Amino acid sequence: MKNAILIILLLILNSIHAQKKSEFSGSWTLVSVENTNSDGTKSLPYDTNPKGFLFFDEKGNYAVQIYKDKRAKIISGDKNKCTPEENAAIVQGSNSHFGEYEIDETNKTITFKIKTASFPNWEGTVQKRSYTFTNNELKYAVTNTTQGGKSVTAEVVWKKL
Repeated sequence: MKNAILIILLLILNSIHAQKKSEFSGSWTLVSVENTNSDGTKSLPYDTNPKGFLFFDEKGNYAVQIYKDKRAKIISGDKNKCTPEENAAIVQGSNSHFGEYEIDETNKTITFKIKTASFPNWEGTVQKRSYTFTNNELKYAVTNTTQGGKSVTAEVVWKKL
């Protein structure tokens, strides 16, 4: 009898965990990215209409891509022959990473276990981000941004497709 009760409890807990992941699972489109500096000033690092895609699967994998809306074409047409200015615009106008994720409903955090990233300093890191989830809109705060250690918090907003 004790074993049956334990199995039922484990199945219920597993079902609750799977249900939470399924709320996040699927495709999301980027709404906005807004940085807040330590002095309170704000900026839009990907401009006013950024493009992006976020995907969570039920197995705990994710992928993120973020781009500025308007990006200049490479004059040579060859990404291996970009000017230094073109290279800088590419790097500063995009951010992508993928790996595994975990949802902590109690503490309202998403943990990203970043396997590969366009910003190599993030590779192999584990980043916890507080989130809110309301009406198919996901907002999370990035406190360890790509700003070289400056105190910047980015609010990233996604809408479920």
